[in-house]
Order: sequence, then C-alpha cells, then structure tokens
Amino acid sequence: MKETLDFGTMEVSRLFRKLFFPTLLGMVFSAVFVITDGIFVGRGIGSDALAAVNITAPLFLINTGIGLMFGVGASVAASIALSRGRERLARAYITQSVCVGSLLLVLLWGIVLCFAPQVARFFGSSERLLPLALEYMHWFLPFFVFSALLNSGMFFVRLDGSPRYAMLCNVVPALINIALDYWFIFGLGWGMMGAALATSLGYILGALMIVGYLLRPDITLRLMSLQRTRSGWRQLCRHTRTIMRLGLSSFLCEAAIATMMFVGNYVFMHYLHEDGVAAFSIACYFFPIIFMVYNAIAQSAQPILSYNHGCGARGRVHQALRQALITAVAAGALCLAVTALFSPQIVRWFLEPHYPAYALAVEGLPLFACGFVFFGVNIVSIGYFQSLERDRMALLITLLRGFVFIVLCFGLLPLWLGAAGIWLAVPMAELLTFLFLVTVYCRREK
Repeated sequence: MKETLDFGTMEVSRLFRKLFFPTLLGMVFSAVFVITDGIFVGRGIGSDALAAVNITAPLFLINTGIGLMFGVGASVAASIALSRGRERLARAYITQSVCVGSLLLVLLWGIVLCFAPQVARFFGSSERLLPLALEYMHWFLPFFVFSALLNSGMFFVRLDGSPRYAMLCNVVPALINIALDYWFIFGLGWGMMGAALATSLGYILGALMIVGYLLRPDITLRLMSLQRTRSGWRQLCRHTRTIMRLGLSSFLCEAAIATMMFVGNYVFMHYLHEDGVAAFSIACYFFPIIFMVYNAIAQSAQPILSYNHGCGARGRVHQALRQALITAVAAGALCLAVTALFSPQIVRWFLEPHYPAYALAVEGLPLFACGFVFFGVNIVSIGYFQSLERDRMALLITLLRGFVFIVLCFGLLPLWLGAAGIWLAVPMAELLTFLFLVTVYCRREK
C-alpha cells in the first residue's frame, strides 16, 4: 500500500491527485459512518432518538477536533522536519502527539461521563429527550479515545506515503459500523445502546489499524520510545506546545460545528420545538459530510504545502493552493446542486414523510446549502495558513466563521426572516468569512 511520493520534486497536480482521491474516498466512508447512524436511528428508533443524537453531537465534534488538532499539528511539524532531513525529530512529533492526545481524552471524557445529565441539559436537551441522550452518551464516551486516534493517525500514514492504507482505515470501520448498526438496532432491538456501540466498535477497529501501521519497523514515521529524563520531559512539553499551536485552528473548526449545533439546537427549540430540532439534526448529519469533502481537499494539500514551505519552494506552495481552491469551488457547486435538487430524497433517508420534522427539513435544507461554496474556500484557506505555520491568521478566520459570525447570524436573522432566517444563519456566516478573506487578499495585493 506504500507509494513513492516525493513532495519536493513530483509535479504538484499529480501529487495532489495521488493524495486527494484516496483521501476523498476515505472521507466519503467516514461520511457513511456518520450518516448510517442517522438513517438507522431515525428509521429504527424514531424522530425523538434522532433529535437526542443531535443533542450529543457536539461531543463527537469536540473529540474529532482534538484528534485533528494533534494530527494536523504533528503532521505539519513532521513534514517540515522531514523536508530538512530530520527523521528522528519527525518520529518524536508523531509519538508525542499519540501519547499526549490519548491521555488528554481519557481524562476529559471520564470527567464528562461523571456529569452526563448536566452536560446533556447544557447542550439543549429537553426532559423528553434526556433518557435517550444519556443512553447514547454512556455507550460512546468511554471509546472516544479510539475515534480521535483514528482521526489523527491518518495524517501520519498519508505523510509516510501510504494514502491508500489511510483510506482503508476509514473504509473498513465504516463497513463494520453499517453491518453492526443494522444488526444491533433492527436485529437485536438494542435501540440507542446498539447505535452507540456499533459506532464505538468501528472506531476501535480503525484505531487498531492505525497503531498497527505505526508500529512497523520498516516505515519512516514509526512510533518510538520516549525519553524519561528531565530533558526528555522538557522536549515533550515544547513539542506539545508546537503541535497544539499549529493544530488549534483544526480543533476550532470542529468546535465551530459544535457551536453551530449547540446554538442551532437552542434556536430551533425556541422557534420550532422538538420537531425543529429533529429537522435541524438532518442538516447537522449532512453538514459534516460536506465538511469531510473539504477536509479531504485541505488534508491532501497540507503535506505538499508544509514540505515545500520547509524547503522554501514558494512556487510549488502557490501551485498547491491554487489546485486546492479550484477543487473546493467545484465540489461546493456540485454539493449545492445535489442538495437543492434532491432535498426530499435526502430527508427521506432519515425520516418518513408522516413526521412533522420531514416537511421542515425539506423546506430548510436547500437554504442551508447556499453557503457550501464559501465554506469550501474558507476551510482550504484555514488549512493553507496552518500548513505555512501562520497559525494566527488561521485562528482569526476560524474564530470569525465559527463563533463570532455564527452566533450573530443565529441571533439576528430569525428576527428578520423568521424560520428561513434560522436555516440561512450558517450560509451567511460563511459568506461573511469569505468576504473577510477577499478583503485581506485585496489589501495584501495592493
């Protein structure tokens, strides 16, 4: 599965294609991983169960964000180290990322599990949805460390020159999840416990595939033993700060989706009650799928950008950015067209037409999709700044699109446009971020 990828000399467009298509296919199966849960929960358990899963969705996104933070940060640092011939330093970044990230997550989710009812209410759960949300949380929180390890580990596998194996680390768990979801929910009747357990077992398998690869002695970016001396601990702290600084924007991108769900759940509950939250949950299942497509573009460009940035090859950096932006715009236009044309069919995957939430989702999903093109450009731009170690600009863009603009739009647009304003809040936030990027670019050119 290992390929010969020379990030410094191979033609940029060819290199991008070799990375992009396996990464995209892997992300598609990650999307299948997410969407399968929604389909089986909605059809096998009901509308309230779908809303309850959406209440807990911010926890998934925070966990994925932590995994991406350590994955992107370590991958950028390791790419630059490899471009300068420092293989041992690259291995140290990878190993420390895996160890520190896993330890942090075990501690975090242990604390959250102790206060599960309070957390569910904080994320907007009503008393009617609370038992379903708690059942789901108790069966996925203990296994979240495997999910984060899967998300971060794929960066290291791709950087080592094995994008097709990284793809398999998504494909195999997704197929296992589909089979177990059907068996646990429809065959055994395990309800929310079955849905959460199927997802957790898929994550465990994917994480074991990643660790198995990184333990091989014949690869460049293999795991290594950590020094347990005073200088070793100082190096660990220094490298961890570098990893978290470079990867912070990736964490905040996921936290931004969590914020969107968190604020959206409250707004939909206020204006449209439980049926509104159930309709919004379909958009929330759909949105990470689009995000994964753009993530595939950004993650494919990242090692090319970082490696050539480390070498000082600015022309190749600009070629890689241009390739990523063109791909993002084309993907955004295609996703918008598909959503606008087939929104009834998409909603029917999750809910039968007799549910009140069905009509709300069919009407709202095309409005929600209006910002997909801007979303793609914004995500690629954040990845570009991260890859070039310009973490402050990446952080600023992430904070604007994911927190400042989204909260303002959710608060103001429903007052002016009613229910349509709730659905248009996310596209408007993406558009405002895009305009900010255009302004920055024009000022820099001037």
